[in-house]
Amino acid sequence: MSAAYEEVPFSELLHHPAATARRLDEVRALRLRRRDATDLALMRVEQLEQDSAVVDFATRMLASLIHTGNAAALRQALPDALPWTTFLPPADVDTFFTELIATARGAMALDTLAPVAVLLTQWRHSAEIHADPALYAILTREPDGDLGPVPQPPAVATE
Repeated sequence: MSAAYEEVPFSELLHHPAATARRLDEVRALRLRRRDATDLALMRVEQLEQDSAVVDFATRMLASLIHTGNAAALRQALPDALPWTTFLPPADVDTFFTELIATARGAMALDTLAPVAVLLTQWRHSAEIHADPALYAILTREPDGDLGPVPQPPAVATE
């Protein structure tokens, strides 16, 4: 296999399913481009299971290293793995690191990496704010004046 994935129109899969599937002999996955919807990925189940096994192993290894008192070394390696963490305050890096391990373990238990992707995106945005002093000042300043009354939340129906 040479490339990670190849882009093909979704219609190619519909019109030539066998030939399109055979392309998986050359790439790990196919990215199926769709015009009016998000793209899809097509990959062999074997590849998906291998990828999941590697992620599961890495998550368990990281969690084990943290629980055995080796978190300092992992925390030092964090800027190499995620360079944007250098813009986070030290206390936020600690919080991020703790949340990352807990989220990764939970996500693997549910067989979904979506929560990890969301967490990484949220913290990356936090780092972007800390990296830009003007943006940080805008987002952390106290608002001018009274923002008005806060409406009471609707009552929750109980059964």
